[in-house]
Amino acid sequence: MTTTKLFPTLIALLLTCGLSACGQNVPDQSNEAPTTPTNVNVTKQLREDIGEMLLVGFRGTSVDDKSTIVRDIRDYHVGNIILFEYDAPTGTRHRNIQSPSQLKQLCTDLQKYAGGNLLIGVDQEGGNVTRLRTKDGFPATKSAEASAQAGDKAVEENVNTIATELNEAGINLNFAPCVDVNVNPQCPVIGRLGRSFSSDPDQVVHFARTWITLQRKQGVISCLKHFPGHGSAKGDTHAGLVDVTNTWQEEELLPYRELIGSGEVDMVMVAHVVNKQFGDNLPASLSPLVVTEKLRNELGFNGVVVTDDLAMGAIAKQYGFEEALKMAIQAGCDLLCISNNGSSYDPNMVPRAVEAILRFVKDGTLSADAIHTSAQRIRALKATINKELD
Repeated sequence: MTTTKLFPTLIALLLTCGLSACGQNVPDQSNEAPTTPTNVNVTKQLREDIGEMLLVGFRGTSVDDKSTIVRDIRDYHVGNIILFEYDAPTGTRHRNIQSPSQLKQLCTDLQKYAGGNLLIGVDQEGGNVTRLRTKDGFPATKSAEASAQAGDKAVEENVNTIATELNEAGINLNFAPCVDVNVNPQCPVIGRLGRSFSSDPDQVVHFARTWITLQRKQGVISCLKHFPGHGSAKGDTHAGLVDVTNTWQEEELLPYRELIGSGEVDMVMVAHVVNKQFGDNLPASLSPLVVTEKLRNELGFNGVVVTDDLAMGAIAKQYGFEEALKMAIQAGCDLLCISNNGSSYDPNMVPRAVEAILRFVKDGTLSADAIHTSAQRIRALKATINKELD
């Protein structure tokens, strides 16, 4: 692979945005957390359900009682964490990940504050999308494309390496495998970066199945991405809206159709691409026609649906933070990715998100029952982790 030499701008973008869970373009806010309006009838269950739906990024290689993320876990019931190696607002490394021993201690402490009930996730696809770097003492990994081209044994060795290092660190969710079909080898964020196994959807299914199986054996949940298909795109959703209406092909659904049909899928990440073939001009992550009608009803997926980061350019430049949260929930998404790792850092992003969702429930825009259903899906998924290790 010579991707790094050929595409330095793209690699810089990867480091800044953290592909698949890009940064949060939220202006700096006051350090004073918002409070719930006194006239809102808020139950403890509703607050817990909202917190369960949040996938949150934070700063720090260690945590203690005074850490903002500990406050968010304790006071706002945050149930899911996403870790990064690179801190985009400051342009510095080691935001959360510094070494194997440090990472293990961080995950241990986070679970302690959450009573052992966290999903701790990371983007560890291998190759260019790697949060656990060899420079920090972690094993070397291959991209999906490179390992697939080398054959079954190479894929098995690669995913075993990744799953083992995640398990040892205490990470139980990997936003991988990428099941985008390599329709456009020049796609700036898929094909050019070696993130697709193949242009043959059957081969994508074959290798994705290996990933799911081997990660499960290590107690690591797999997340298929990026539904309904990003492999034909000509642009990058980190930068702005990308319309795949004229390039997307039906075969891009085959990996989801096959793997969901055989009951192997725990989580699906929905992309921010616009695909008018599904009937509207909304980003997929905000579209009920994509999430509910296509993924849920047609393909029969009953597991957890997670958004790609709701503040990537495709969303942040078109919708406000609160509006994006509302629309993602209305679309049928369960887990809302807010990484807080973009042009600025908001220490009160979590309380602001929680209070916004509470307001939407109060005015009838969002249903408390729908929120509870999503939270229950996430809790049910968490319950499967220990069973896989028994």
